[in-house]
Amino acid sequence: MATPLAERLRPRSLDELVGQEHLTGDGSVLRKAIQQGRIPSMILWGPPGVGKTTIANVIAHTLHVPFYTLSAISAGVKEIREILEKAKLQQGSILFIDEIHRFNKGQQDALLGAVEKGTVTLIGATTENPSFEVNAALLSRCLVYVLKPLNETDLKKLLTLAIEKDPVINSRKITLKETAALINISGGDARKLLNLLEIVTDAVQGDEVMITDSLVMDIAQKRIALYDKSGEQHYDIISAFIKSIRGSDPNAAVYWLARMIEGGEDVKFIARRLVILASEDIGNANPNALLLANAAFEAVNKIGYPESRIILSQCATYLASSPKSNAAYLAIDGAIAAVKQHGDLPVPLHIRNAPTKLMKNLDYGKGYQYAHNYQHNFSEQEYLPEKIKGTAFYNPGNNAREEELRKWLKGLWKDKYGY
Repeated sequence: MATPLAERLRPRSLDELVGQEHLTGDGSVLRKAIQQGRIPSMILWGPPGVGKTTIANVIAHTLHVPFYTLSAISAGVKEIREILEKAKLQQGSILFIDEIHRFNKGQQDALLGAVEKGTVTLIGATTENPSFEVNAALLSRCLVYVLKPLNETDLKKLLTLAIEKDPVINSRKITLKETAALINISGGDARKLLNLLEIVTDAVQGDEVMITDSLVMDIAQKRIALYDKSGEQHYDIISAFIKSIRGSDPNAAVYWLARMIEGGEDVKFIARRLVILASEDIGNANPNALLLANAAFEAVNKIGYPESRIILSQCATYLASSPKSNAAYLAIDGAIAAVKQHGDLPVPLHIRNAPTKLMKNLDYGKGYQYAHNYQHNFSEQEYLPEKIKGTAFYNPGNNAREEELRKWLKGLWKDKYGY
């Protein structure tokens, strides 16, 4: 089987690397460490196809040290320990672990001693925030380097390099008339960009190939799945999913859910969005929505794919079928806007805390009415700063549950907040 274009063009030195100048450019911290031959254990954090694996390979080639590679998808504690035993006999060994966020606590703990003693220099690659996905003990022993998405200039440079430098592509006359489709579909992923270029050129017969956006789209739709977890389709489909639930259409919601699942979307990402939606779009119209969404998030984390698809389907269809209200969302945004407009307004004296005698002498807490001492556990007094008193930030939605809340609040506050 032929080596893919992205692999054929993989850089072997920092000077060949496209993008990530903040880490690998002249005078950068990582370049200096490599030049000095003293690299720390590190976590490379960034989206797919931006150079994490390439940087690890460049380090190994530059320093000429034993280099071991593991994928967190397939490796376990046994494989880790086998490599660590070998590394004890080879000074300066580097262990590169791709998708390190997929290692469980036991697997990550197996690395701790070796990293701390310097048996190996660990280079972990992850697309997920290491603060959440890597054990604190292991993370504290590593530097975290953040890789940036490749910009349009970087991606065009890669296309030009491929056409000029790769012997297979260069054996034909390839003309890049348009690049927008290649760049948009790749979503900033260099590997996906180059592999797509290869798919397009392979699909066209003859010695001359004129690459246009329409040609790329036509071939891409036939040969590859356009859903990309880091590209435009990712945002379009999650938007369609959320709007379908907000619009109370469980059928559309479960369809877009299926599109994301089939596209390989992270089920935890979907579950997180459902938790947000349960408050933003349903809120007090059905408080059980947040409870179910949070339970679904916990269940998805425990169960994983493929069974988690059922949990997500239950949650999505329930939320889509639920009454809707964005009152809580509007309330906090309105309150934040008031804070920005009016600044730090003073807390009314009667509701200030008064733990010291001096504060009591300054009338802190004077006149405060303890609500539980009054009928219905309520005493009408002012809780907002003087400048914005009487401002209604929370306006209950037009649904059965919040109409009950509105009625209750109106009974307490009469006409003060316009309920």
